[in-house]
Amino acid sequence: MPGRSDAVVHALAGVDLELAEGSFTAVVGASGSGKSTLLQCVAGLDRPSSGTVHLLGTQTTSLRPGALATFRAKHMGVIFQEDNLVTCLNARDNVALPGRLRQRALPHREVDNALARVGLADHASHLPAQLSGGERQRVAIARVLASRPQIVFADEPTASLDLASADTVLNWFAQIAAEGATLLMVTHDPQAAARAGSVLVMDSGRIAAHVPGGSAEAVSRAILEIRGRAAA
Repeated sequence: MPGRSDAVVHALAGVDLELAEGSFTAVVGASGSGKSTLLQCVAGLDRPSSGTVHLLGTQTTSLRPGALATFRAKHMGVIFQEDNLVTCLNARDNVALPGRLRQRALPHREVDNALARVGLADHASHLPAQLSGGERQRVAIARVLASRPQIVFADEPTASLDLASADTVLNWFAQIAAEGATLLMVTHDPQAAARAGSVLVMDSGRIAAHVPGGSAEAVSRAILEIRGRAAA
């Protein structure tokens, strides 16, 4: 077919990553660097063509789709840039949904407490269409808080939020990690990345640098240095 190419594109190459329990790790890099692909492969949302992923002692890359979905529902929480709420369910039912999917209903108290933690106790009966973008993202965060997953994956979770809402979300992530969950967050924002305990800088599908969290300037400098080397 005209325009067809059989060239193989390696979105990830030689990535070796180990995350400690209760750690908060951010992944940054230019568009196309492989950061979102890394998260999707680790989270079991995409299957790598080679290599393995081990989570909580389980080799998830060897699981069949049904078993992988069950494992993900039981142990993981995933937050995207888009809130991915079910439009016909109100905020409370959206927060309770993971428990229903696991056939282990969440106590009403846990659901209401999670909504209260994100400041939406008075919006429990609101449908997604009745909430602002920031409020919908907070419902998505509450869904994770209520289900208490052992691992949380977040792909550009603050990209569509204002500064105040983004700051609040990052504070919740720090709290989730402090409570023992392991977080892996992809972001393009050095300020957001610096809120993590450690930052991985990706380039051309590889982890090109490892920067301690805490300094947005250090994260930005690492990104610029890697871009400079690539352009040289």
